[in-house]
Amino acid sequence: MRALHGVVDVRAVTAGAVIAAAVLASAGCSQFDSALGKQELVVTFRAGTSQAAMTQARAACSHVPSAAPEPMPTGASATSDIYNVRFRIDHASDADIARLTQCLSRFTSVQGVNVEQPGGN
Repeated sequence: MRALHGVVDVRAVTAGAVIAAAVLASAGCSQFDSALGKQELVVTFRAGTSQAAMTQARAACSHVPSAAPEPMPTGASATSDIYNVRFRIDHASDADIARLTQCLSRFTSVQGVNVEQPGGN
């Protein structure tokens, strides 16, 4: 009987480890799933674009539904690194994204746009 008692203990430990791994995996999946719903449209500008021109493009296209411009950092300036204007498009439809892209394309200082996950992914 003693040998059988050891087998039961091993099974209990193994089952506990499997349950713990499943709980950790599901917690990681929920964080991953919540990140998938977050998107931003990043606007890049040509070298030498002034801060005023960036602000003008940002303001002119901020009317597009479900596309909210993110705040510009206070340290951004035209003489240092170019700040890429960003719009949160978490709930934007394809049509909203197309309208935003079309609006931004009116500005010759806009070099391009890219849809990304926050953080550059």
